[in-house]
Amino acid sequence: MSEPSPDARKRLDLGDTVVVATGNPHKVTEIAAILGRALPAVRFVAISELGDFPEPVEDGDTFAANARIKALAAARETGLAAVADDSGLCVDALRGEPGVMSARWAGVHGDDPRNNAKLMAAMEGVPEEERTARFRSAVCLVAPDGEELIGEGACEGMVGFEPRGTGGFGYDPLFWPDETPGKTMAELAPDEKNAISHRFHALEALAAQLA
Repeated sequence: MSEPSPDARKRLDLGDTVVVATGNPHKVTEIAAILGRALPAVRFVAISELGDFPEPVEDGDTFAANARIKALAAARETGLAAVADDSGLCVDALRGEPGVMSARWAGVHGDDPRNNAKLMAAMEGVPEEERTARFRSAVCLVAPDGEELIGEGACEGMVGFEPRGTGGFGYDPLFWPDETPGKTMAELAPDEKNAISHRFHALEALAAQLA
């Protein structure tokens, strides 16, 4: 992907460092790999490398709203350009749940085993043809002056009947992507997952706005 135009760089005023508002090193690597193609002169660093900053309250009702909240907070705290994502699983049979509550659906943020157990219980008795779902992601890039861009993406699939695989995180062991028949997201190698993931599609959409 080509380097962003001078107008785009001037508008966003990114400088040479972008802070990634996450504590997940996998996200930092993925964001740097994809956005780095559009921003080859920019260094991406995790916010935890720059200090101990308070986490903002993610009270948005959409993934884009929560990504924006986190990116704006990181930009304010560090004085740097910032990028953040928010993502989750939307299950049709559950009318879109867990949605923006995905990470804390069972009550404790990031408790993957409890979240997956709650999902299996909620889907008990739902036939295969009604187990359609999708991972959704929004990624927001914010400059210190508040200018911003947002990219969104999705990965279509279905909820399995039991967890399989040890890779990934979150609901990956229960999610069967349409693009990889016979494998859950947790059974994919990192490169396979990154090539189809909702975050990949969101980052590609964001990168396209910089190209």
